[in-house]
Amino acid sequence: MSAAESGPVPAQHLNETLPKTVSPELLTNTPTDRIPTLNGEQTIEPELANMDANKQTDTHTQVPSDFDPFGGLSFKVGVAETKNSTYRSKMEDVHTYIANYAERVDWGYFAVFDGHAGKESARWCGNNLHLLLEQEIDLELQNQSKHASIDESQQRAQVQEQEQVQEQEQSLHKSSGTSDGSRDSTSTTNTLVSQTSATGLPASTAPRLPINGKHDMREHLYRAFVKADEMIEKNGQGSSGCTAAVAVLRWESETEEDCMIDQTSLRPDLQNLGLGNTKKFDFVPLPNHKRMLYTSNVGDSRIVLCREGNPYRLTYDHKASDENEINRIENSGGLILKNRVNGVLAVSRSLGDTYMKDLVLGKPFTTSTEIVPEDEFMIIACDGVWDVLSDSKACRFVSECFKKGNGVQETAKKLCQLAIDNSTTDNVTVMIIKLDNGVFTQQK
Repeated sequence: MSAAESGPVPAQHLNETLPKTVSPELLTNTPTDRIPTLNGEQTIEPELANMDANKQTDTHTQVPSDFDPFGGLSFKVGVAETKNSTYRSKMEDVHTYIANYAERVDWGYFAVFDGHAGKESARWCGNNLHLLLEQEIDLELQNQSKHASIDESQQRAQVQEQEQVQEQEQSLHKSSGTSDGSRDSTSTTNTLVSQTSATGLPASTAPRLPINGKHDMREHLYRAFVKADEMIEKNGQGSSGCTAAVAVLRWESETEEDCMIDQTSLRPDLQNLGLGNTKKFDFVPLPNHKRMLYTSNVGDSRIVLCREGNPYRLTYDHKASDENEINRIENSGGLILKNRVNGVLAVSRSLGDTYMKDLVLGKPFTTSTEIVPEDEFMIIACDGVWDVLSDSKACRFVSECFKKGNGVQETAKKLCQLAIDNSTTDNVTVMIIKLDNGVFTQQK
């Protein structure tokens, strides 16, 4: 399948000449109020542990019994999984999803990892890949702040230079006995200018916590995948491997001064808990906002977006039977035997699998898609689903479930069972993200 076959939904593949290594500084002071929801044991990397240590909820917080974890968000998530004990003796899939991802309101991170030859790589990715991606996002913000600081310093220097010129002119006026009082008005103006941040807003109101970005996240995903692949190899967990399908849902705007968390919309009695909102959605977009979905994958786990009842695949199946992958592998000195790389692996790209890393790459396929009101939901699932269900059949089934009034969690369970009923022989993990298009009609 080529990128063009994904249909009208934009899909672009990052050039593989991007750098293979990145070494961003690890950030340690980014507290948050959400915890990633994942299955599998916690195996957070030591260098990422400090970053994650401050991101735990207060254990003394009393959460209401009827608390909706997706309350205020413009999406809901349902997940179902099964070992499929008829054919499999162990479960090697891992999934992760995070609401308000990376400290940004109404952002979402969703991922499914399908392990092979063990669960170690899949578990590592489930616990660490979102942290690596968040590093990339925060590193960009640091660079933006650094450039903003430089711009602000240059602005201050210009203001000081202007003040010196004005003082010299005033001195000349005074010496000639012709003062026109222009100094006072100039000083007042300069004071206002000097208190203005690089964003053009007064320093007291300059944004401190932007909740959306204006830069393409595909490169961030690419670098996070490559970095994860390197760290798995470095830490000796590369004897196993996993496919990966990751999606990030976020809001974007060309400007960031309107990207603040709106604390005024929270009920006063719930602000300390971070719960509750007088509005349906925690984030209310302005007319210049757009909702973006970024995806990244290696292997044959898929992400399918349903738009007006039609499926649009946002991933690429990296299989040893794919013509493009066969040519790449053979050009690198490898062989395809019985639709397997060197007769071993059925997937041609993965995270881990260090012993075959010269042929089985960790470089992902990435896409960027603008979400519109016609988008209904997306499905992220491992090949245990797609081996027996087509994209269109899965989307039709989910749509029918929603029309019958089934919730997103119940629908995920039904889709998981449908794959079992269709005689899949693999582990099965299904994640459904239902999108609420009502957020587009609610504006500030």
